[in-house]
Amino acid sequence: MKQTKDRKAEILQTAALLFKQKGYSAVTMRDLADAVGIKAASLYNHINSKQQILSEIIFAIAEDFTEGIEEIVAQETNAQAKLKAVVAQHITLTADNPYGMAALNNDWMHLEDRLEYYLKLRNQYEKRFREIVLNGQQSGQLKNVSHEILLFSVLSTLRNLYLWIPRKADLQKEKLIDDLSEILLQGVVQ
Repeated sequence: MKQTKDRKAEILQTAALLFKQKGYSAVTMRDLADAVGIKAASLYNHINSKQQILSEIIFAIAEDFTEGIEEIVAQETNAQAKLKAVVAQHITLTADNPYGMAALNNDWMHLEDRLEYYLKLRNQYEKRFREIVLNGQQSGQLKNVSHEILLFSVLSTLRNLYLWIPRKADLQKEKLIDDLSEILLQGVVQ
C-alpha cells in the first residue's frame, strides 16, 4: 500500500512539473506516463483522469491556504504579525511545492466540475486577507491606503513566488520570510 501511495505522490509531483513546463492542456497522459517511467495504462491504477490529477494538486494547496488563513485571522496578534504570518504561509507552501503552486495559479480554470469549489476557496481566502487589512487600518496599525491596491500588490508578489523560488538552491525560508515581510509591509505599517 505504501508503494502505491509513493507512486501516486510521484505521479502528482511529475504532473505538476509537466503542467508548469507545458501547461495543463498540452500535457497528455502518455507524456505523464513517460515522465514517470510507466505505461500509460498503468497510470489508471493510481488515478482516474488528468482532471483528477489537477484537482488533487490544486486542492491540496488551496485547502492548506484556506485553513492557514483561518488560523491566522483567529490569532490574538496585531495586523502586522498576521500579515507576516500570511507571507510565511505563502513562502512555506510555495517552497514545499513550487510546481503545485504553478498549477494553482495557472491551471485552476481547467478544474471543470470543481471550479466553483475552487473559486469559493479563493474568495474565502481573499475575504480573510481583506479582513486582516481592514481591521489593521481601522485600528491604526496600517496606513489608510487603498486596501484593494494593498491586496493586489501583496498577493501578486506572493502568488508569483513559484517563479522565483525554484531558482534559489540556497533558499533560507526564515530569512526570506523576514526580508519579504519587511519589503512588503514597510510601506503599509505605521
